[in-house]
Amino acid sequence: MLRSDSNSTLSESLEAFRDQGVFLLLSETFQALGDSSRIQIVWALAQSEYSVGALTELLGMTQPAVSHHLRTLRNLKLVRVRKDGRTAFYSLDDDHIHRLLLEGIEHVNEFVRQS
Repeated sequence: MLRSDSNSTLSESLEAFRDQGVFLLLSETFQALGDSSRIQIVWALAQSEYSVGALTELLGMTQPAVSHHLRTLRNLKLVRVRKDGRTAFYSLDDDHIHRLLLEGIEHVNEFVRQS
């Protein structure tokens, strides 16, 4: 993991990142979040747990589209699924994604205020 302490230099930290493939996984995460539909899904799941059907109604998307986006997010461990009988309920995998989303919103709000 990347640590920013006085004993490590930036180049050592970057080398550790490359060795662990972290840049690739981080890029894939940002790429997944680079789609506005997936951002809407993540935002909804940051508020509550939802089934695919509930997400389609909430977001006005088709069921196949929601399922496709959820599969992408699940493969990157951004969301998790919980089954209750035949119904699957989705939620964020952990608080990191929620915090990342909030930071992104703060960044955009600052950008808009400066424009």
